[in-house]
Amino acid sequence: MESDALILGDKLILRGLSFYGFHGAIPEERKLGQKFLVDIDAWMDLKAAGKSDHLSDTISYTEIYDIAKEALEGSPHNLLESVAQKIAVTTLTNHKQISAVRVKVESLMWQFRVNLIA
Repeated sequence: MESDALILGDKLILRGLSFYGFHGAIPEERKLGQKFLVDIDAWMDLKAAGKSDHLSDTISYTEIYDIAKEALEGSPHNLLESVAQKIAVTTLTNHKQISAVRVKVESLMWQFRVNLIA
């Protein structure tokens, strides 16, 4: 069962982020690359942003997008679990106001999916 932080509260939702990367344990995956889809949920209090309509009271979606982009288009990993972990840890480290994050990385070449909750 998910923690209360995941069930209760506000969250930023990013869906269908598409990147091309060279991750995988099979040599062909690392040589040819493949397309990946990423979904991210980031739990945080959004009341102030909802009231003020100021970007300074929230986290820009582009900041989280950039974290995913760096992880997927950067150095290759053998496992999608490792890619998802990198996105989750970097998001939580860079944005202390985020209490929890869920990352889903999907390989379109093999139709594999990894869900990670941190």
